[in-house]
Amino acid sequence: MRTAFIDTVTAEAALDDRIALVVGDLGFGVVERFRDRYPDRFVNAGVAEQDMIGLATGMALAGAVVVAYSIANFAILRCLEQIRNDICYHGADVKIVAVGGGLAYGALGVTHHGAEDIAAVRSIPEMRILVPADATESGWAVQTALRTPGPFYVRLGRNGEPPVHRIPLDAPLELGCAVVLRDGADATLIGIGSVLGAAMQAADALALQGIELRVISMHTVAPLDEDAVLRAARETGVVLTLEEHCITGGLGSAVAEVLAESGISCHFRRLGLPRAFVDRVGSHDDLRGYYSLDRAGIESSVSDLLAKARGSEAS
Repeated sequence: MRTAFIDTVTAEAALDDRIALVVGDLGFGVVERFRDRYPDRFVNAGVAEQDMIGLATGMALAGAVVVAYSIANFAILRCLEQIRNDICYHGADVKIVAVGGGLAYGALGVTHHGAEDIAAVRSIPEMRILVPADATESGWAVQTALRTPGPFYVRLGRNGEPPVHRIPLDAPLELGCAVVLRDGADATLIGIGSVLGAAMQAADALALQGIELRVISMHTVAPLDEDAVLRAARETGVVLTLEEHCITGGLGSAVAEVLAESGISCHFRRLGLPRAFVDRVGSHDDLRGYYSLDRAGIESSVSDLLAKARGSEAS
């Protein structure tokens, strides 16, 4: 995802000389190609993320299209007041691009986990939120943010994310329009981010058991594709959300709000991180397994909710 991000920013900068990149003193193995090609449009704000956001806002209000790049929790949680009052209140053309969403920096502990970032910005007016699942969605998300005026938050993984899209794409990616990665009629899993790779693996395993799982990439969390949610509830009757984020305030909450107000009866479960600090240090894969966000955990959760749904129907 990071490679797709910088490749896209650099390519778009060749087409639009307003595009600038501001970083919080990180990612030089990634951002060097932009820095070397466009040194007059590159700023290292240092380990001062609040200043980075203020600087990016000032540049945007002066006519630039600015990408502000840092680690997820530093770019969002440390800067929430500046994001609200500087970027969003003024409708500034700033695109916050964060690396390491979720537990990607697992071994560095809670201070580097991005587990509450989506919840923090989802209620702020004007902010659109994109959470790509693979490199294909990452390149699209960055290009869309750069070509669409106004504030964006683009939340990336860290590296090595498995592809979930076939190339060429079956349908174009569009802002606010979810993508059905795999169709099925027994249950629906709506997910965001690189954990969708494990969801696709779980869907393949469930298919061998005769369970056809619909897998949806909800790459745009705000504005949410409510029609896709409601179709899934009506057509499959069993809906699960999947996110490498706290289940409070993120995708699961957004989908639950839509379902609760729709009046549609369906069996629903949120898969994600608990509302608690992660009390374990380990690799990204280790932490995903610990919180049942790997293939086996997803498969088990889907099977369990589907069994409960069928049991309630039988009674």
